[in-house]
Amino acid sequence: MSNLALHNTNSGPGNAKKRVSYFYHSEVGHHYYGPAHPMKPHRLKLAHHLILSYGLYQKMECYRPHLASANEMTAFHSEDYISFLSRITPDNLRNFSTQMSKFNAGEFTDCPVFDNLYEFTQIYTGCSIDAAIKLNNDASDIAINWSGGLHHAKKSEASGFCYVNDIVLAILELLKVHARVLYIDIDIHHGDGVEEAFYCTDRVMTASFHKYGDFFPGTGGLKDTGAREGSGYSVNCPLNGGMTDEAYEQVFKPVMNKIMEVFKPGAVVLQCGADSLTGDRLGCFNLSLKGHAECVRHMKSFNVPLLLLGGGGYTIRNVARCWAYETSVALNAEISNDIPYNDYFEYFSPCFKLHLTPAPQENLNTDETISSVRTEILQQLQNLQGAPSVQFQDVPPPFMTKQEEGGNDGGISDDVRPTHTVGGEVGSSAKEHESEMMVD
Repeated sequence: MSNLALHNTNSGPGNAKKRVSYFYHSEVGHHYYGPAHPMKPHRLKLAHHLILSYGLYQKMECYRPHLASANEMTAFHSEDYISFLSRITPDNLRNFSTQMSKFNAGEFTDCPVFDNLYEFTQIYTGCSIDAAIKLNNDASDIAINWSGGLHHAKKSEASGFCYVNDIVLAILELLKVHARVLYIDIDIHHGDGVEEAFYCTDRVMTASFHKYGDFFPGTGGLKDTGAREGSGYSVNCPLNGGMTDEAYEQVFKPVMNKIMEVFKPGAVVLQCGADSLTGDRLGCFNLSLKGHAECVRHMKSFNVPLLLLGGGGYTIRNVARCWAYETSVALNAEISNDIPYNDYFEYFSPCFKLHLTPAPQENLNTDETISSVRTEILQQLQNLQGAPSVQFQDVPPPFMTKQEEGGNDGGISDDVRPTHTVGGEVGSSAKEHESEMMVD
């Protein structure tokens, strides 16, 4: 299949102009897991500055989120776990040795304790909750939070660089309005935390496309399809290394087309983990930016409220490239392959180009294995008895959050922003001055 056929950007109903909301907090990229840790929140600053330098922020509504409260987080997580996260610091580790083992955090895990850890979780979780509320109020068609997508966190346990599962909390918010929510995960790692949270319900379908085998977290087999009322509503697509754009499309599009036909979700959450790109520090797939973003373009074409989240991605210059490009796809805006000058321009040397060339590596996904996986998943979906119904009831209110004054958000005068109240929405506040949007 030619690249032109695969990435036609100018046809189809999904390319109509969408109302896009973008959620970003300037402090999120200042957090630091440690010198040897592969997770670098700094990548969010790189992505944000690309979005700014391409002028994409002018085409969408940009919001600073509220900081998620403990009460909001315990809608999914246990109270003792959130209490632990709120109190632990690098200076008091000795007082929490037993709890660190219990909650899988600390020096000997992949979830270290670092300065302002709890604030970090509050920021990215607040972004996702505010984005979900924006969609619930029909104030946006697509909402974006590249700082979110931390899909491994469990109810009472940190895991895989993830502490609070903002995805689960955003889906719970969406379920207040929508009878059914679809979650899609294109991170190279299985979306185990989200799947586990909704494994026994038919109101949330989870679909994960991931490397399977001797690879973290080791879950997500083809036969893992849900339990009890959720039987058949967990979809897992186990893949091998070297995955190319063409092979990925051969499984992603047929499966998603069938899911949309059978499940009929009222809202879609798409986790766009960039570690499935070619050249990722921890990944082994070989997707280009265009192949990765084709998933965004395809789900956008269904004209269903869409929440785009970040996730993995450990070659930070490529993460920034990916999420800036996918922001342009959400906006249906053409952007140059030449990266414009910005505060982090040197990170994109030596080529200073947006798009990536896949590596000359072997694709271990053969036509036979792709066909076999696709056939089994389509049969699983065919066996479902149509979209599950939900009894009509009053819609619960969104979380009420107190607007912070100032907040050191990087504005020129760190001013107090008015709270938006569109459709009863609270929490996030609009970036009202272009000059402020440019300050990070």
